[in-house]
Amino acid sequence: MDEETFLRMMKNKERLPDPMRYKKEAMHYRRAGGSGLKLPEVSLGLWQNFGSFDHFETMRDMIFTAFDNGITHFDLANNYGPRPGSAEENFGKILRESFRGYRDEMVISTKAGFPMWKGPYGNGGSKKYLVASLDQSLARIGLDYVDIYYHHRPAPETPVEETCYALHRIVEQGKALYAGISNYDRAQAETAVKIFRELKTPFILDQVCYNLLDRRVEEDGLKEYARTQGFGLIVYSPLAQGLLTDKYKDGVPADSRIRKSGTLKEEKLRAAEGKIALLRAFAAERGQTLPELALSWVLKDDVVSSVIIGASSSEQILENIKIDPSFTEEELKKIEEICR
Repeated sequence: MDEETFLRMMKNKERLPDPMRYKKEAMHYRRAGGSGLKLPEVSLGLWQNFGSFDHFETMRDMIFTAFDNGITHFDLANNYGPRPGSAEENFGKILRESFRGYRDEMVISTKAGFPMWKGPYGNGGSKKYLVASLDQSLARIGLDYVDIYYHHRPAPETPVEETCYALHRIVEQGKALYAGISNYDRAQAETAVKIFRELKTPFILDQVCYNLLDRRVEEDGLKEYARTQGFGLIVYSPLAQGLLTDKYKDGVPADSRIRKSGTLKEEKLRAAEGKIALLRAFAAERGQTLPELALSWVLKDDVVSSVIIGASSSEQILENIKIDPSFTEEELKKIEEICR
């Protein structure tokens, strides 16, 4: 931070980041694949609770709490809100008002791939959409570049060569430092990796859903492929949309977001409830809460560069950085017995 900004903030008695934030030893950092970029083991996602209907001071407090405890990576997307785009706008306002001078201590990522505006050019994986969307995102956040720009999901109607080349050119133009993909399975990632290799694109991450109850990245071989090919996995939904917390300890209400979204079929939800009870008991034996166990388990593999948490309060952030990714073989075997 420059001296002028520091003196202004002190004069106005504005909150400043904790000067001891890197000495707390609460956070460890991992390389993003084979790159030189390091990410905190826990990143903060702004998918929920940073939109136009949420309380701005609560958002600001969560960003401070995260940053003060070593969370340097903030994950966005063009459509995060709700109202699409409002999460980027709110985060940008917080940056301007409270974190001017700290940009280079942060890794800021955004994505495009889901519907964002009307007409044929506001969705998918075309070069036109990806370039236009990033320009809009940079304007909303108030940045010249993001650190990581992801294609948010595969787009079958667009040649993957076009999507990969668009990401490559965006990096060449300095609008992003690294390229990433999201929700690409093993076969889709293989195709993209081949193209990125030919182009010499700094591709570093595949952002995927992975948790104790969702093992698709293991089942289709993506996790092992990432390990052998030198890119990392960055994991969203490590707590299975709240199932692996105490939020639904007494069952999942009919009006809950996870039931309304239809992301889990009823029979799978019932099966999951039995596993969750056993996992909660095992976590207690290990001296952990269920979310602490779930986050630690995802991070047991070096190929996982970071887990992305969502939060509605600073207290939740502090709870979710209490992780210990070291497990004995016997503990891992017991977890597999419960989950399989």
